[in-house]
Amino acid sequence: MKDMLLIGLYALAAGGVVGLAGAGALRLLRGRSILVHILVLLVVTVLAVVAGVATVARAMFLSGHDLFVVLVTVSAAAVISLAVGAVFGRRLAAAAVWAQAARERERRLEAGRRELVAWVSHDLRTPLAGLRAMAEALEDRIIDDQATVDEYHRRIRVETGRMTQLVDDLFELSRINAGALRLVPTTVPLRDVVSDAIAGVAPLAARRKIHLVAADSGWPLVRAGERELGRIVSNLLINSVRYTPEDGTVQITAGHGRDNVWLAVADTCGGIPDDDLHRVFDVAFRGERSRTPGAAGSGGGGGLGLAIVRGLVEAHGGQVAVRNTERGCRFEVRLPAA
Repeated sequence: MKDMLLIGLYALAAGGVVGLAGAGALRLLRGRSILVHILVLLVVTVLAVVAGVATVARAMFLSGHDLFVVLVTVSAAAVISLAVGAVFGRRLAAAAVWAQAARERERRLEAGRRELVAWVSHDLRTPLAGLRAMAEALEDRIIDDQATVDEYHRRIRVETGRMTQLVDDLFELSRINAGALRLVPTTVPLRDVVSDAIAGVAPLAARRKIHLVAADSGWPLVRAGERELGRIVSNLLINSVRYTPEDGTVQITAGHGRDNVWLAVADTCGGIPDDDLHRVFDVAFRGERSRTPGAAGSGGGGGLGLAIVRGLVEAHGGQVAVRNTERGCRFEVRLPAA
C-alpha cells in the first residue's frame, strides 16, 4: 500500500510540474488562435503522462534496458496521441471559428432586420398618415376648389407609387436573401440596358438639375439576367442622383476587364466618410441619421437600393465595390463577360 502511495505521489509531482509549465505557456499565448491553445493543451496532457511514467519507472529502479523499453513505448504512444490530437484539434478549431463567425453574422443580420423594420415602419407610417388625412378631407368635402382637389389626387398618386416601390424593394430583397431568385442569363448589350436606365432616371435628374453623362462607345456585352441587370444599373443611378447636389454630374462608363466586364457610376456627391464605406451596401443604410423620406433627395427610399444591387450582383457571380474619388464616389460592378 505504501508503494502504491509513493507511485501516485511521484506521478502527481511529475504531472504537476508539467501542468504548471503548461499553464504558464497558455498564459503567455492567451492572445493566439484557438488552434494554438488546443495544441498546447494536447502537448501538456501527453507530456504529463510521459513525465509521470518516466518518473515512476526511475523510482522503481528498473534496469537500463527495461527503463529504455518503457520510455520507447510511452514515447510512441505520445507521438500517436499528438498526431491524432493535432488533426482533430485543427478540425475542432475550424469548427469553433466557423461557429463564432456564424453567430456574429446572425447577430449582424438580426440587427439589420430590426433596423430595417424600424426604417420601413417609419417610411410607411408617414405617407399613410398623409394619405389618410387627404382622403378624409376629400371625403368630407372640406376641400372644394378643383385645383386643390387635383393637387390632393396627385399627391395621393405619388405617395402610393412610392410605397409600392418600397414594397417591391422589400419583396426583391426577400427573394435574394431567401435564395429564391432564379436568374435566366442571356447575352445582353450593356449599352441598351444603360440607355433604358438613364431614360427612367432622367426626370428625377432633371428636377434636381443633375447632368447624366454616358460614354459614347466601349459598351461591352455581358452575361446576365436582363431584368436584374436593369435593376442594378437603375438603382446605382438613382442612388447617385439622390445624393449628388444640384448642378452635379453623374457619369456612367463601362469596359472589359481580364475575364469580366465592368460598369462604373461616378458622381460628385462629395464623397462618403471612410467609416461608412464598408456599410454602404448594408440594408437600410442611408448615410444619414435622419429617417425622413426624401431627405437625401427627391423620392426618398427605404435604404434598400444598394443592398439589392449587392444581392443581384453576387447572384450573377460578380462583385460590387465603392471608393471615394476627388469630387465624389465611384461605384464599380464586375460581371461575367458574354
